[in-house]
Parts: sequence; C-alpha cells; structure tokens
Amino acid sequence: MRIDVLGVGFDDVTLDEAADIGGVLAGSEGFSYVVTPNPEFLLQAKKDEEFRAVLNGAGLVLADGVGVVKAAGILGRPLKGRVPGIDFAARLLAHMAKTGRRLFLLGAKPGVAETAAANLQKQYPGLMVCGTHDGYFKEDGPIVAEIREAHADVVFVCLGAPRQEFWMARNGKDTGAHLMVGLGGSLDVFAGVVERAPEAWQKTGMEWLYRLLKEPRRIGRMAKLPMVLVDAAVCRVSGRRK
Repeated sequence: MRIDVLGVGFDDVTLDEAADIGGVLAGSEGFSYVVTPNPEFLLQAKKDEEFRAVLNGAGLVLADGVGVVKAAGILGRPLKGRVPGIDFAARLLAHMAKTGRRLFLLGAKPGVAETAAANLQKQYPGLMVCGTHDGYFKEDGPIVAEIREAHADVVFVCLGAPRQEFWMARNGKDTGAHLMVGLGGSLDVFAGVVERAPEAWQKTGMEWLYRLLKEPRRIGRMAKLPMVLVDAAVCRVSGRRK
C-alpha cells in the first residue's frame, strides 16, 4: 500500500519487506526502478510536476529520510519507518551474490565505480559486477548500449537527484536491465571515498546531522528541510493532499 506524503506515494514497507520486493523485481521480466526520496525530493517534487510523476511511476518508492517519516506522521498517515537507500542496496547485493544476478554501477567521479566494484565483490563473495561507468557523460545512447551489452540485471544509478530519476525513467527499458535503483552518492561510500555515519547516528535518524558536521557547506540545503514538516502541518490543518 502506498501512503501519500505531499504528493508522492511511498510504499509502506520495512527494510526487510523492501529487500524482498527488490529481489523479486531483480529477477522479474520487464523493467522497474526504485527511488529513495528524502525531504529534498519532496520540495523539488512540489514545484516540478514531471519529477513528481517520475517518482510516483517507480516500482518501489522508499522513505529514505527521517523527515519523510515525520511528515507522514504529521499528516496522520504513518509509515512503518525509514528505509535508507544504501541499506536497501546492501540487502539487494547480498541477494544478488546468492542468485547470480549481474550488477552494473553507474555514476560518481572517474575511478570511483571501479573501486566500489572491487570493494563490493570482496564484501559479497559471488557478486558479479558486469560493468561500471562514471557519471561524467553527455550522451545517454552509448551508456544504454554498454549496459545492454553487459547483460546487467540490476543497475545502481548514482547520478544525483533529479538527474538519476529522470535517467532511469527515460532509459531503463532500453538497457535490458530488470531493475534500476537511484542511490545518489552511495558509490562514494562503497568506494570508501566518503565515510557513512556511525551506526548509533543511523539508528537515531541523525545521519543528516553527522553529514552536516562533516560537510558544513551543506547547511544551505539542510536549512530547507524543516519546510517539509511545515508543509505537512499546513496540509493536515487545511485538509489538502499536497
């Protein structure tokens, strides 16, 4: 069941449930894509109808940010909890290593995807990475062809929002892949370029604060996030859907 949060429908699932669905989609015929909206996505979708449509067209919409979960609660439509995209990816990688699904990594700076691939294959014995490409390209066609020729089952698309979501929706079917997952800066984490917040910060939903302390330049972006909670409160009082 999907829960409407400011115009975006989120799948009301736990991490385990999301991982099970992802495993099924990875082995299914046809094509699906996964999006992991945080509050910044909601702010963008509010003013960009096309982006909102792309998010709602995903096969799986996961509440990546704690702000999304809090907004849902304010609206009186609670979600089961936060499902971080990188944690979903980890569960999916374990499943792929066992089932022999082929993975393609797309995004980040030159060399990062290759390092991420090497690290992931060590972490998940049996994982088959069939190709990589950085995110610095202008033409989609050659990348689509490369993924198709690699016979990828799953593609992690790490181009940043909203570019990655539009890219998956526009090109996914032509690649022959069964599943694409938009994962922002996850390749940097997998490659060891960026350190993820300690587990204690993750469990308390304060990962955003850890990142802010590490990267103070993000303050401008973070300052906008309470707007999502304000929007949710206004919608609750007024009875509007978004």
